[in-house]
Amino acid sequence: MKYLGQLSYGANNIVIALNEFEAAKIYEDDTRSDIGSEAQKMKFANAKNTLVVKFIRLDTDEEKNCVMLVMERLYPIDFRSMEVEKREVIFSVFENEIRQLHHSGFIHRDLKRPSNISGEPFDNIFLTDKRIRLIDVGISALRTQVGDVFFKNLLKKRTRICSRLNRIF
Repeated sequence: MKYLGQLSYGANNIVIALNEFEAAKIYEDDTRSDIGSEAQKMKFANAKNTLVVKFIRLDTDEEKNCVMLVMERLYPIDFRSMEVEKREVIFSVFENEIRQLHHSGFIHRDLKRPSNISGEPFDNIFLTDKRIRLIDVGISALRTQVGDVFFKNLLKKRTRICSRLNRIF
């Protein structure tokens, strides 16, 4: 289905602008991502720090026959528009906040977009005028849901990706 105000799309969902403050991830029919699980992970991360996009509510659109995960709308900027010194400070905060999330039992599994999906490698990371924000926690993981062994394996991969990301920013 075509949506007005489409901001982006991924393998399973479309994100639309609802207004200047809210965006919604659309869930139609059967998806591989579960809206309840994604909302739970967003709320968990939001309780730890402000790195992950803010969860607002779950909603429905009867007209379009879909359910929506409503979150804050972000306005990304190109990292090259910001002075290197500012980017370094922002990235330092990003590293600290991602460590906090990892320590608390949350891992954002898709920092780098898989190569078989179109888009930029780090589309799930938005630089705003004040900070870096993580979006799309659909395939993120909570330690309580996946267990210690799986969580530790994911954490090793994230550490390598963060070091590559540091070279970009």
